[in-house]
Amino acid sequence: MKNLINKITCCCIAVFGFTTLTMAQESSTSAGALGRISITPYVPDQLEGLPPAAANMLANKLNQIVSANGISGSGINSRFIITPDIDVATKDMLGTAPPMIALTLNVNLYIGDGYDGKKYSTQTVTVKGVGTNETKAYMDAIKNIKPNDAGIQSFVAGAKTKIINYYNERCGQIINESKALESQSNYEGALMKLTSVPEEATECYNKSMTAVAPLWKKYIERDCKLKMSEANSKWNANQSWETANEVGGILSAIDPEALCYKEAKALNDKIGKRVLEIDKREWNYKMEIDVNLERDRIKAIRDIGVAYGNGQPKSMTYNIIGWGHH
Repeated sequence: MKNLINKITCCCIAVFGFTTLTMAQESSTSAGALGRISITPYVPDQLEGLPPAAANMLANKLNQIVSANGISGSGINSRFIITPDIDVATKDMLGTAPPMIALTLNVNLYIGDGYDGKKYSTQTVTVKGVGTNETKAYMDAIKNIKPNDAGIQSFVAGAKTKIINYYNERCGQIINESKALESQSNYEGALMKLTSVPEEATECYNKSMTAVAPLWKKYIERDCKLKMSEANSKWNANQSWETANEVGGILSAIDPEALCYKEAKALNDKIGKRVLEIDKREWNYKMEIDVNLERDRIKAIRDIGVAYGNGQPKSMTYNIIGWGHH
């Protein structure tokens, strides 16, 4: 058992180290979004004069900025946010046919801790746009924000350093919060908290990954019992080819390292024999998986955290008082 836990811990550390390039291509709700710094784009409703269509475009642009700089634009309500404030520097009506509106916008960007209200980094980008109406002029201007601009890259890099410091300085608190969730049998929430520590925060990351192994063991033991109860209930209620396939799917999702995996195998064999009796067909639902596929194991751990995070309330109110003119 000790070797197994050590193995899981080691593969946690190894497999979480995917390249930044690969991660930047993954969606915000994917498992790959965990294990690296996460910054949530946040466009407040009270940005005066910003048309809804332009607000959506600005949110997408913020996502591009964090992704282009190797950060997850996470959909899991990260405490760290990138948020804008817009000043209209000039607004002119052009005597063209048709008439056009020309805007010069000073887009002030902020990254910080949206829970504690601490601003980490600021950058102002000046962009111009022209359109047949104000919405189109805003969108044309926002389109000209360049995620790979040197100033924006420096802005993000400065914030990343402070976020890394946040995790390393509060590592004990994070692990204690995970233990509190574990004591409530909320293994999913505890796993999400531990696997959300970014790899760049090396010291805390390694401590969190060490804590993942025994927690994962508790999770798969509980999961095995729940799946066995569901499988037995379904099979006892209706023994048919269709039910056998449904139950087989449940059993195949049980981790082979769980103590009750032998029971799952036994039920699987029992179903095969019964189906042959009543349906005169061979039924052999493949349960075996290669437990040496370390990447699959880590993906499973991440998926638990992602699923839990995506199930949380999506709307958040962040504390950004004093960051700009919101």
